[in-house]
Amino acid sequence: MDTLGVVETYSIAAGAELADGMVKAAHVELARATPLCAGRFLIYVSGDREAVETSVNLARAGQKRLTGSFVISNVSPLLIAALKKSQPAARGEALGVVESRFVATGLNAADVAVKKSEVRLLKFVAGQGIVGKSFFVLGGDVAAVREAVAAASDALGDALVEAVVIPSPAEAAAKALTGGVR
Repeated sequence: MDTLGVVETYSIAAGAELADGMVKAAHVELARATPLCAGRFLIYVSGDREAVETSVNLARAGQKRLTGSFVISNVSPLLIAALKKSQPAARGEALGVVESRFVATGLNAADVAVKKSEVRLLKFVAGQGIVGKSFFVLGGDVAAVREAVAAASDALGDALVEAVVIPSPAEAAAKALTGGVR
């Protein structure tokens, strides 16, 4: 199960119906199906690539309006870990913060970023309390964080809200962004 499918809809009700159809269309695991702010709905499915593609293609072919959809193969273990739990920043490491208009595009950009450069994905925040947007925090040396943030920004295109690199964050800022400092 190294493939992640992400679908985000503009409607909670339509998203609930779509999640049901996606699971019935292929042998995938419904990793998460949840409403987001602004009346959106987020669906994560995982499984082998063919099954996930079948499931996501069902969503794309339907009559429901999607804010985004992606199939990410060979998902970085850093992305999966960040979806489960945030990690503290290391003292002295640079931080990158990338904000996306949508959760689905943010997930894809985070995966691109950690595959592009030797950085740690410290935190991924999806939708709730931030009007359906997403953001993630990267940590590492300044050059690596800059390279990863640039790659994520390119991947986001018009979905990019803002991306910053903080070369030497104050400990209080690092703690606020990641939940801790080690």
